[in-house]
Amino acid sequence: MKLSVCMATYNGEKYIHEQLESILKQLKENDEIIISDDGSLDGTLNAVRAFDDARIQIIENHGEHGYTRNFENALTHATGDIIFISDQDDVWMDNKVERCLDALKDHELVIHDATMTDENLNVTAVSHFEKYNVQDGFWNTLLRTRYTGACMAFTKKFLVERVLPFPEEQKYCPYDYWLAYLGLYYKEAVVLHEPLILYRRHEGTALNAGEYSTRTAWERIYTRIYCMKEVLGRK
Repeated sequence: MKLSVCMATYNGEKYIHEQLESILKQLKENDEIIISDDGSLDGTLNAVRAFDDARIQIIENHGEHGYTRNFENALTHATGDIIFISDQDDVWMDNKVERCLDALKDHELVIHDATMTDENLNVTAVSHFEKYNVQDGFWNTLLRTRYTGACMAFTKKFLVERVLPFPEEQKYCPYDYWLAYLGLYYKEAVVLHEPLILYRRHEGTALNAGEYSTRTAWERIYTRIYCMKEVLGRK
């Protein structure tokens, strides 16, 4: 069984070495890390190349920019039987791969908890789920989305039959919303109340705990309507 880790990068030089170290030690020789870069202007790609590891593939995102399209670009190049999503600035706990693979024996998607930290990995919240009072179930998730893609892994079957292609309007259907909604609505997901990554929050973080901080109330409502329409259309 081959594993693919899909990572979207953009100006992630500061933390990416630590993240890749935490991932590579859990992978086998035939596994892969697909890094889709969205036009980084810093030393991100040099930091990646310094590993000189054949398991790491760098692919430039020449299409529409933004973290959702960047992840989609990485996913389209994944060849593994199991796909893990990874941010560029977190740190995987040593048992993440093992626990996710075990959960995926009976499910198509696994979503797990995270321990939140500051930029120096000082713990700010032991449980992301507890901090944001995350409630299980599709309707709870639709009303108050708090799951993050960095805490997800899924089968190639789920990727091919459900996930790709992403909905057209990435602004109204962020990739982690899309994955969570699909898995929960079609009852193919399992949620582990167990932190499996150190979820680093800092000034450069693309999202604020799973929600755009600048969204208006109407935009949040429309986002859920748009995503629900897309989920229902994905047979």
